[in-house]
Amino acid sequence: MSLQGPSPLPAFIAPDPASTPAMPACLLSIKAVPGARRDEIAGPLGDRLKVRISAAPEDGKANKAICAKVAETLGLRAAAVTLIRGQTNPEKTLRIVGMDAHSVAAKLT
Repeated sequence: MSLQGPSPLPAFIAPDPASTPAMPACLLSIKAVPGARRDEIAGPLGDRLKVRISAAPEDGKANKAICAKVAETLGLRAAAVTLIRGQTNPEKTLRIVGMDAHSVAAKLT
């Protein structure tokens, strides 16, 4: 029997300070690559998670597609993933509601 706590989180995932036990949430730092050949979560890139998306970065299409891809990968509804920072920047922060940071880390790593 191990007395260790949960494994450390990757640098790109952080618990959301507004999270509650009834409504878990976390923050995900990503590096967006719009205009890619296919939609995929490419893996860690420094302190961010690289997300390639085929949608063009115009009129918020890529941002919507990124949120949808992350939600699909995590098995959540699209509305559970929202962009909170970086609307026009490739470095973005997403808020994920309905999963704690450790559960998200387990599905994305």
